[in-house]
Order: sequence, then C-alpha cells, then structure tokens
Amino acid sequence: MHEYSIVQSLVDSVEKAVCVPALAGRPAEAGPRTVHGILVRIGDLSGVDTTLLATAFEVFRAGTICEDATMTIERVPARWSCPDCGAEIPAGAALRCAKCQKPARLTSGDEIILQRIELEVPDVSGLRMR
Repeated sequence: MHEYSIVQSLVDSVEKAVCVPALAGRPAEAGPRTVHGILVRIGDLSGVDTTLLATAFEVFRAGTICEDATMTIERVPARWSCPDCGAEIPAGAALRCAKCQKPARLTSGDEIILQRIELEVPDVSGLRMR
C-alpha cells in the first residue's frame, strides 16, 4: 500500500512549505502554528486509492504539523490530446488523433499535487525587517 508513503511525502512537503526558519533575533516559532487543511489533487490514473489515502492521512497525521488538519481530495480526470495538433481525444475514444492519426498523449490524470495549504499564522506585526 503506497498510500502511506504518499501521505508521509505530503506531510513532509507541508512541513517544508510552512515552517519558517528563525528570523534575525526571533525564534523559529515565529512561523505558522496550525495547519487547518490541505487540498490534494489526485489523477484518476495515478494509481492512488483515495479511500486508502484518506485513511492513511487520518492515521499518520498524529504528532505532525498536520495533526489538526483535514484533507480534501480533488479527483482529476484523465485527459488525452494529440501531440501534434493539440486536439482533445474524447473519453472512451481510441487513443489516436482522428485528424493526424498520431498516438494520443496524456495531458492530465496521472498527477498527485499538493494544491493548497490552509494555515493559521501568528501575528507578526511587531516584527521589524532589516
């Protein structure tokens, strides 16, 4: 079940994106305090079982920056197009361009993207930047 390693990678990415290093004269805790939610885009052809991914997130978020976060999953349908003329290939059609007879190219549907992070940041109005 690779969904667990995907969740670990997502949590690591969130942590890397939102943890601000110490600023001059300020401790590292001046960074974000709480991640409230994440939005993940999962392609239909990514090989990810979204039910297992959601379960893995519930299990592995404990003790991480995502402990209080919810995860929203947005499914991305598979889309194919001609690499030469750019014509879209309709779902269910042969994966070949009707005009050019070129094999179709997958343009979306295999991705796993951390699309959005919703977080609470501390009041930094008292910080002076130099």
